[in-house]
Amino acid sequence: MTSDHKLVVVGGGVAGLDIAGHLAGRAVGTRRLAVTLIDREPAHVWKPMLHTIAAGTQEAATQQTPYLVQAHERGFIYQPGEAVGIDRQTRSVHLAPLRSGDEEIVPARSIAYDTLVLAVGSEANDFGTPGVAEHCFTINTRSQAIAFNDRMRADMLKAFAAERTFSVAIVGGGATGVELSAEIVQLVDIVEHYGVAQSRERLRVTLIESGDRLLRAFPERVARAAEDRLRRMGVVVRTGVRVHEADAQAFHLPDGETIQADLKVWAAGVRAPDLIRSIDGLRQNKAGQILVGSNLVAIDDARIVAVGDCASPQLSQDALVPTTAQAAFQEAAYLITHLPEILNGGKIPDFRYRDFGGLVSLGGYDAYGTLGQFGLFGGGFLRGRVAQLGHALLYRRHQARLHGFGRGSLLWLADVLSSRVRPPTRLS
Repeated sequence: MTSDHKLVVVGGGVAGLDIAGHLAGRAVGTRRLAVTLIDREPAHVWKPMLHTIAAGTQEAATQQTPYLVQAHERGFIYQPGEAVGIDRQTRSVHLAPLRSGDEEIVPARSIAYDTLVLAVGSEANDFGTPGVAEHCFTINTRSQAIAFNDRMRADMLKAFAAERTFSVAIVGGGATGVELSAEIVQLVDIVEHYGVAQSRERLRVTLIESGDRLLRAFPERVARAAEDRLRRMGVVVRTGVRVHEADAQAFHLPDGETIQADLKVWAAGVRAPDLIRSIDGLRQNKAGQILVGSNLVAIDDARIVAVGDCASPQLSQDALVPTTAQAAFQEAAYLITHLPEILNGGKIPDFRYRDFGGLVSLGGYDAYGTLGQFGLFGGGFLRGRVAQLGHALLYRRHQARLHGFGRGSLLWLADVLSSRVRPPTRLS
């Protein structure tokens, strides 16, 4: 009897969960794919929504997909735990022990693979800036977003009760920093609506960017419009400013200026997680991303595939693939179609990234975007309700990929109904 082909996917983000759900049970010659998904989180959250959970304008519980449930419905195995090492010689992934507090629940273990898909995303890059690791929040995962929200709500309540200013400083003017700034303002507007007087006056949000403008991955028109709207919302935007050091009270600039903050967030830079950078013998770029060929297979190991933010595709055209959910989605769709043939040694077309534009949402206040070079009308500029709808549809498309069109539509309806009867933010 022919044994199954063990396909192990590390990382249950946009790409990893899509790949696991669509490839489980697929035929590879005379064998079938037995898929195992590894993730340290218990549930999946669409990464572009993490800032809303961090701000408290969305509940994690209503926006997450439990991996165990998805595994049951899609036919793959979910293994909870943090992947801490990969042995290319024995073809195994090493997992850290599962703990509850100081108690070890599940001991360290290893999972064997025939083919390994690395879809572990990326994390913020502090560039070795002193004090950042000790004193700043990052929002790369579901757990980090929830932890930030728990801390922010407690600190905000203490500040407002004492009738003093509550300050948040965010380093990084990309989509995460921009959208998080807007969501925090929206949170406080909602709190004031429910009767916490002068809360908006006591909020100070500072967004710090080392470059000359925000949203460097977007066209300048989008960046300028978003910056102008943030300023009108009361966000202090500082561009051309580099942070020299962080401590418990403030960010310190090279000229001696300090930016005081009750909470500090580091959302600048992109680098591959420690797991990727620890793998011996795989060529990587300066950000630690694995160099992969035009079929997304690692240049140095035909048994390893890398997708999303942890990969750096070497494409035939002179184009860089951005570290976005859009790129991860396209790479996942490519592998879902072609990975069985890759494993069979067949000839397949090269992966080609298509820029369909990008959208940035400033909470319920506004949204801006571009249709990209492959979009309608040759890359037009979007704003307002049309851009907000486009941003929402991206999330709904993601839900439809995970759950199918019918159930995805029901989830959308459930969210709409919930928004009519629940408070518009997390108030407790």
